[in-house]
Amino acid sequence: MKIKFIGAAREVTGSKHLITTNSGKKILLDCGMFQGKGLETDGMNRDLMFDPSMIDHLILTHAHIDPCRAYSIYVQAGIQGIYS
Repeated sequence: MKIKFIGAAREVTGSKHLITTNSGKKILLDCGMFQGKGLETDGMNRDLMFDPSMIDHLILTHAHIDPCRAYSIYVQAGIQGIYS
């Protein structure tokens, strides 16, 4: 299993963790967006650092705005397995 820390690493916002299982399934843990840095966060939020249509499952750990702010991006990408 591999874990890629995309957000909330050395940060408070932008919580996203991409887990790739040994069988190749891709699980996104939370889908937060960066906030609080003005124009800098706009660019950070546009670069998801992965193709959202490749995600097999999305797990939301809790319903605060940060971990679920980009939820609609992933729904539009066609993710079928969304859990909260």
